[in-house]
Amino acid sequence: MNEVRGASVLITGCQVADAERDALLEDAAMWVVDGTIRAVGPEDRVLDQVGEEAPGDRPPVLPADGGTVMPGLFNMHTHLSLALPGPLGAQIAAMNAHELALYMADGARRSLLCGVTTVRCVAESDHADFALRAAIQAGRALGPRIFTAGQGLVCTGGHGHEHSSTLQCDGADGFRRGVRTQVRAGADLIKVMISGGIAGEHESIDTRQLTSDELAAVISTAHAWNRKVTAHAGPAPVIREAVALGLDCVEHGYQLDVETVEAMAAAGCALVPTLGVSRCGEFFDELGVPRWMQERALGAGPRHVKSYRMALDAGVAVMLGSDLPPFWTIDGTNATAWEYGLMAEYGAGPRGALAAATTVPAAWLGAEDRLGTVAPGKEADLLVVDGDPLTDASVVRRVSTVLQQGRVVTGGPR
Repeated sequence: MNEVRGASVLITGCQVADAERDALLEDAAMWVVDGTIRAVGPEDRVLDQVGEEAPGDRPPVLPADGGTVMPGLFNMHTHLSLALPGPLGAQIAAMNAHELALYMADGARRSLLCGVTTVRCVAESDHADFALRAAIQAGRALGPRIFTAGQGLVCTGGHGHEHSSTLQCDGADGFRRGVRTQVRAGADLIKVMISGGIAGEHESIDTRQLTSDELAAVISTAHAWNRKVTAHAGPAPVIREAVALGLDCVEHGYQLDVETVEAMAAAGCALVPTLGVSRCGEFFDELGVPRWMQERALGAGPRHVKSYRMALDAGVAVMLGSDLPPFWTIDGTNATAWEYGLMAEYGAGPRGALAAATTVPAAWLGAEDRLGTVAPGKEADLLVVDGDPLTDASVVRRVSTVLQQGRVVTGGPR
């Protein structure tokens, strides 16, 4: 089945914002044709263009009532099959393949309704993410567009080895085979665990987990297949080594230092800081996460923020990723909007958070020609919000309408 084509719509009475604009475009309108933005600008000009190019075939009108149209959000660290230690995690881990697929599909739907129009999955169970991606593309399921790494690669007993969201490998040849296994399944990128983390009881955040030849094998093999590599990583020394080998992105980066962030900036290696994972006591309590994990995670918070600020100061490209399920309710909003606010609060500011959730991820994924901004030729993955995202990061808590390829999925006439 071919990918479902987008809809046509005329959005009127709006303002427009994206990370490439210096200020709001006011008194604007937007014309979307077959899911792609045909025109955006002052309302009278857009209406004239519609009249000239589509006389007698006026598209459905969506009045924005003064709301701001902005790009849909990217969440670059997503696990739709996340199963943390604790009672809820045990329930998820015990699901059979059919139950898991339906659970993930529900999470994808809920994520889209929050305004997350693109996700990057970075270790999902049993390759169910590939089936979900295909179902969304074909219109059989509702959810964000998915870029996925398939299973994360780990050493025997490494971070996340307990779950089918990872593939245990050993030795350079084993990790090469692991990369090729994910590519064969359809992976868009490769995820590798190169250190311990907060969720492994028998490790610490700074536990190194791959040898130099294993690390080199992952990166060189992935690059040979034109796939980028992102690494779950906490400590600076192993990150620095991975960056020298060509690593494309760091997840978490709990314990960065100046030398490492400068190396990342120079090499064009991005950071997905997942700030919320070291300050989400409310989430951990709700899931029944054990005390040892809560103490490790929350105890990492101060150093985590310091590392993030170092990266910003060095000019590292940062991208939004929640690690928590994108839709999960926390602090009166969803986890994606909460992470967006943390990124702004701890140094990026509203405009930086907007870029981290739109243009920077689009570029990393090689999709900047079709996603990430509000401009002619871009796909109409859009949000209508109350306020100006260039000056107020809280607007993503106030999403009134979500459009996916021009189709209204929530907040307006379908």
